[in-house]
Amino acid sequence: MKISKSPLWLLVFGYMVCWVPFIALTRSITNVAPGGMTRPLTGLEILPVTNIAVCILIYAFFAATGWWRSANQVRILGVTLPMPTRLTALAGFGSALLLITVPLSLTFPGVSIPFIQLLMRGDVLLVAPLVDKISGRKVHWYSWVAVALVALALVLTIQQRGGLKMPVLCIITIILYTLGYLIRLMVMTRISKTSDAAAQKRYFVEEQIVAYPIALLVLGVLAWSNSSPAMLQLRWGFSGIWKQTAAWNLVPLAIMTAMLGVLAAFILLDKRENTFCVPLERSASVLGGIIATYVLAWQHGLPQPTVAELIGVALLVAAIVVLSFGPRFDRRRQSAAGAAAAAGTGEAR
Repeated sequence: MKISKSPLWLLVFGYMVCWVPFIALTRSITNVAPGGMTRPLTGLEILPVTNIAVCILIYAFFAATGWWRSANQVRILGVTLPMPTRLTALAGFGSALLLITVPLSLTFPGVSIPFIQLLMRGDVLLVAPLVDKISGRKVHWYSWVAVALVALALVLTIQQRGGLKMPVLCIITIILYTLGYLIRLMVMTRISKTSDAAAQKRYFVEEQIVAYPIALLVLGVLAWSNSSPAMLQLRWGFSGIWKQTAAWNLVPLAIMTAMLGVLAAFILLDKRENTFCVPLERSASVLGGIIATYVLAWQHGLPQPTVAELIGVALLVAAIVVLSFGPRFDRRRQSAAGAAAAAGTGEAR
C-alpha cells in the first residue's frame, strides 16, 4: 500500500467521502437510542470503545503491511520493536488530542455540525501560516487567498449564530483540538514535509504508535479522577458499555476513524507549505460534514444547514478551486516568463 505516492487530490476526495459516514454515525449514535438501550450514548461514553478499536485496527494495519519496519527500531530482550523519536512522540501526543476531541466535538446538543466544523477548522487555518512563517517556508499567494476565504466563511457563520455561546466542554474541546494540530504541524514541518515517501511513512508510524496509548491513558486517568457526571459517563464507556450490544455499533465508527487518520496524515505531510495543505484538508472535512448533515436530516429529522452555513461552504469550495488552479497558473506564468527571457537572450545575440 503506497498512499504517500497517490495523487494529492485523490487523497483529498477519499478524505471528504470518509467524513460523511463518520459524522453520520457519530451524530446518530449520540442522538438516537441504539438497539438494547432506552437512550442515546453520550460523546464521552463512546470515546473509550472507539479509541480501543481504532488502536487495534491501526496496529493490525502496520503489522499486515509491514509499515512498522519503517519506524526507528530498538531491540529489547532480543526482540526488534518500533521506537518513536522525541519529536514524533510529541506529535503523537498532539494526535492523541485529536483522537479525543474530534468525535467529542460532534456530540454537543445545540451545536450544529457545520458550525463546530467551521469553528475548529478556522482555528487551525490561523495556525497554518504561523507555522510556515516560524519554519521559514514560503507561503504562495493562492494559499493566502484560500485562508482568507475560509476565514470569511468562519466569520459569517459565527455572526449568523449570534456569537460563540457553547457548553464549556465544547470550548475546551476546541482549544485542545487546536493545540493538538499546532503540535503536529510544527513537528511535521520540521522533520517530514518532504517528497521522500520513506520519511513520510516513518513519521506516520511513529506518531500513531504513540497517539492511541496516550489517548487511552488520558481518558482512563480522567475517568477515575473523580465522580462528576462527565467522568462517570467516561468511566461507563470503559466498563459498562461492553455489556451492551450498542458497543458493536461503534466498530464501523472506529473503522472510519482509522481511515480518516491515515488520509489526513498524508495530506498534511505533502511537501507543499502548510498554508496550502491545511485549507485543502480542512475544506474537505467541512464539505463532508455538510453532506452528512443532509443525510441525518433525511434519516432522523435533524436540522438542515442554515443559509449562512451554506454560504460558508460555498466559500470553502472557492478556496479549493483557488488551491487547485493557483499552482497551475504560477507554473504557466513561470514558463511564459522563461520563454520570454530565452527569446530576449536569442535576440541579443
